[in-house]
Amino acid sequence: MDTKFDAGLDAMLEAAKSAIAYRRSIIEANNSPVSGYRELFNAFASPVPERGGDPRVIITNLIAHSIPGIRAMTGPRFFGWVIGGSHPTGVAADWLASAWGQNAANTMAAPAASAVEAVAANWLLDLLDLPRQSSVGFVTGATVANFVCLAAARSEVLRRVGWDVEGDGMFGAPPITVLIGEDAHATVYSALKYLGLGARRVVEIETDAVGRMKIAAFEQAIRQNNGPLIAIAQAGQINTGACDHFGEMCTMVAERQGWLHVDGAFGLWARASSSRAQLVTGVEKADSWATDGHKWLQVPYDCGYAIVRDAEAHRRAMAISASYLPPAEGEERDPSAFVPELSRRARGFATWAMIQQLGRCGIAEMIEQCCAVAAHMAAQLSAQTDILLVCPVELNQFMIVFGRGDDEFRDGMTLSVIHQVQEDAVLFVGSAKWRNRWVMRVSVCSMETTFKEGEKAVEAILTAWQKVKSA
Repeated sequence: MDTKFDAGLDAMLEAAKSAIAYRRSIIEANNSPVSGYRELFNAFASPVPERGGDPRVIITNLIAHSIPGIRAMTGPRFFGWVIGGSHPTGVAADWLASAWGQNAANTMAAPAASAVEAVAANWLLDLLDLPRQSSVGFVTGATVANFVCLAAARSEVLRRVGWDVEGDGMFGAPPITVLIGEDAHATVYSALKYLGLGARRVVEIETDAVGRMKIAAFEQAIRQNNGPLIAIAQAGQINTGACDHFGEMCTMVAERQGWLHVDGAFGLWARASSSRAQLVTGVEKADSWATDGHKWLQVPYDCGYAIVRDAEAHRRAMAISASYLPPAEGEERDPSAFVPELSRRARGFATWAMIQQLGRCGIAEMIEQCCAVAAHMAAQLSAQTDILLVCPVELNQFMIVFGRGDDEFRDGMTLSVIHQVQEDAVLFVGSAKWRNRWVMRVSVCSMETTFKEGEKAVEAILTAWQKVKSA
């Protein structure tokens, strides 16, 4: 018997025990790290080991060094970013994916991973009520999902004017006009940069008070630009949760033979809730959609989905071929045809497990609960005379500012309250700039965030506000 291998298995058991103990205590977990980056770096830092170590000691040390710097992102009062709770069922499936060590590149190498991914893809299209012929790529998150979808868009709009971008690249290609809202997410600009479309060459469309593109401005921009066209809308503005006017926009873009992509990292999941679906009416008419599993589906990191109506355009932009790679047979779905990576983890296992865990009704109830808790928290806080709700709550996001007086005074007070909340560590919130003002941004995205937990968070924020006022 290989004693080193046995020690490695013991280390796996130790890791599992520690992980389970952590998750059991997460409700009461401190919502800020005890230690900062420099202290943690010094704890980990050492010369490169000359010889291998004992797996059990390695894992024990990893746990001991890491725990002081682990934010309670999976807890019920983490509101800093739009982060799901990494549900234990999804984590368990993800553990198995790691233990099985499957490279989800093709059906021959990983038949189980490929099959579960194909089933999960069909389920996603059903849950989000998107065109059932669409293709789905399982990627790291919405950043890469936007990249993949926009790569398909670039391929197709150039193909329509006789240019093969996969073969001939962008040198000498007809210029593509990209329309995007002024309040689009930074990751969409990153995707445009990666694709050679340029983060600064876009036509930015004026937005309203909550970040929606103004239809008149959008229509004018389309009329003023000729040639290949890509428009990028969003379902769920990162600060306000607002969604664009998809129906009208899709019609305008289709008339121009363009491509409309939707960045729906979290907001696209409104499709799964009957009480919220009206926020994304018409989104099914778009050409592609990017969304995350590690947000509202509560799948552990990393997991996102690139969904494209035109599966052929999707394949053309992403497919990888080599003589040593066996092709999919017959009706089989080739998992590597829809993502930029050849080697990648089998994300389908956790996605399949979480859809099984929650079901259609459970997903809808979770979304509705998050939105209702966000609205309740916003109402409780803004009922105070010196706390202002910046925009109406449309989905699961809201922003508040603190104090009376000019914007500079309010900026200072708001940042002070955020700092105090983080110090008190009952919950975690972060700051953001909106219309040149600092705000406290609250994102409710965990299925563990009940009304009770929302009330605790409100009480802690008000306590922090009193401390700041009294200082």
